[in-house]
Amino acid sequence: MTLTEKRRSADPATPTGRVVELGRPWRGVGPFLFTAHHVDAYPAGNEQMGPAAGLDDRHLGSDFGHPSGWNMYHGRTVPGFPAHPHRGFETITIVRRGVVDHADSTGASARYGDGDVQWVTAGRGVSHSEMFPLLNTDGDNPFELYQIWLNLPARDKTADPEFTMQWREDIPVVTRGGEEARAVVRVIAGRFGDATALAPPARSWASAPGSDVAIWLIDLDPHATVALPAAGGTETRRLLCVHGDDAVVEIDGVAVGSGQGFEQDRSAAVRVVNGAAASTILVLQGAEIGEPVVQYGPFVMNSATEIDLAFDDYRRTRFGGWPWASDAPVHPRSEARFARYPDGRVERPRG
Repeated sequence: MTLTEKRRSADPATPTGRVVELGRPWRGVGPFLFTAHHVDAYPAGNEQMGPAAGLDDRHLGSDFGHPSGWNMYHGRTVPGFPAHPHRGFETITIVRRGVVDHADSTGASARYGDGDVQWVTAGRGVSHSEMFPLLNTDGDNPFELYQIWLNLPARDKTADPEFTMQWREDIPVVTRGGEEARAVVRVIAGRFGDATALAPPARSWASAPGSDVAIWLIDLDPHATVALPAAGGTETRRLLCVHGDDAVVEIDGVAVGSGQGFEQDRSAAVRVVNGAAASTILVLQGAEIGEPVVQYGPFVMNSATEIDLAFDDYRRTRFGGWPWASDAPVHPRSEARFARYPDGRVERPRG
């Protein structure tokens, strides 16, 4: 009897959802627009914190899907995404491995990584850069991040931009199971059991009463199980699965492959059963905003007229100008993790 057959014989109830193909980037659900998942096996870094392996065969400025297993994206010296604008939505960036150097048009900057999360409410408009400096010169620089785009309601699309940091030391963690088959849940938004996430930005959709936004990143040991509580009923939930090609994760008795999702179609508790390989699941949940969505590139508004206005505003103002000497600034190699806010306040993780 297969693992799927065992689960279904133990629980004959109809599954609470269905398997969906996510595409690339992963399509969103409810208030979530999409999720990008970047995995790069970067080599050792050089003096400029770029790849020591060289760039002779690269189409710099547009380097995606390179057969080497690592990408420069729009970077020309250091990998990453030089200055670019956003308006009308939020970015939530979860760095699993590696480092991100942030700089933006408000004068804010940061270095974060290896488990940290940055949450940016773009609101009426912000330009920012996200660069991936290769700090290790003696060995490889493995890199992995998720970036989630979360929509904003019309009333907050003109809010002042704001970013908050969730340092890995402060993110609530819930552990289920024993030492040999653990499920570790990092609570980035919402609640899980007795754990409540750190506060999101003030004008975030996640701060709105009734939004029921939850973001959980779940790491599963082989054969681990975890029960997800029922959603409230007015929101949607999608589980995004990331694991090796031969791994199997069962969600409510349904086998889900790597790069696929499980979308719930009714509110109920869900049981996740992992197979023989370690797996990761990103859970996104939230109530629909219930407004028109018109997206063009980095702008997400409620009408085509508002999109045109966003382009006009960016051409005129660059959303506050750009106070940095480069479109792709990086911090000194020796700099530790930090966040500098527009008012000059500097924050560092505890410990």
